[in-house]
Amino acid sequence: MPYDPYRHRRRSIRLKGYDYSQPGRYFVTICTAGRQPLLATYEDEDILPTAAGRLIRQTWTDIRTRFPHVDLDEFVVMPNHIHGIIVITGRACPEAKRPSLGQIVGYFKYHSTRLYNLLDKTDGVKLWQRNYYEHIIRNEREWHAIRRYIRDNPYNWPQDRDNPAAPSHHNP
Repeated sequence: MPYDPYRHRRRSIRLKGYDYSQPGRYFVTICTAGRQPLLATYEDEDILPTAAGRLIRQTWTDIRTRFPHVDLDEFVVMPNHIHGIIVITGRACPEAKRPSLGQIVGYFKYHSTRLYNLLDKTDGVKLWQRNYYEHIIRNEREWHAIRRYIRDNPYNWPQDRDNPAAPSHHNP
């Protein structure tokens, strides 16, 4: 099928007119390509990161080195996705223009994919889905609820719709 710019145009899932470089808290979910369980396993009611998952955790932490005006809050590595809170602070930014949330996530995805390919001794393997989910955290109550959701996420994995071993996958 030939490319049709009207038919194949991707619709943005970002909030129209919102400045994603302004200080604030942002809840981010990034899924692996094809939702493949590459990052962790589930054993004895616990999520155990694989070598790739440990690399992803370190790469997430390294965001602060690349973007000193960013703080990182709650974070979890799941078998086929990650959840984290990125805080863009009001601290001075060494760049002429403060990078946006999309640029921060883009850097993380690029850097972690490059390191994953080195770890896996592959070249050009796609680690992440093309997009990511974000939610602007608007108040303290919402922030605490999202932090709790991230912390509890490993306990909910047995019932997760993306878990191939979940009971929902076995019902007709």
